[in-house]
Amino acid sequence: MPAGSNGGPPLNDSPRPWGDNGIGNYFEWKAASEKAFNDVPYDIAVMRARRAEAMGLTYREYTLEILERGRYLSADADAERIAEIKRRRPIRY
Repeated sequence: MPAGSNGGPPLNDSPRPWGDNGIGNYFEWKAASEKAFNDVPYDIAVMRARRAEAMGLTYREYTLEILERGRYLSADADAERIAEIKRRRPIRY
């Protein structure tokens, strides 16, 4: 324990999940996101996972495409869009 410390908790806050800016509507977005990914019927989730895997996408990438653009991707007709999604992936080490 450093000199002059009373053994209390650290004064620095841990990072907030909404970042350094104000909260805004963080909790509304978080609830909507959880609902979009977690409140899906089992059969639909399995179908999306299989289609995503067949195209080399993750379940999240495939579902986001449906939610954001209203399009169900197909490997033949949407090869360019699928390649673009893969290019935008973060680098993993």
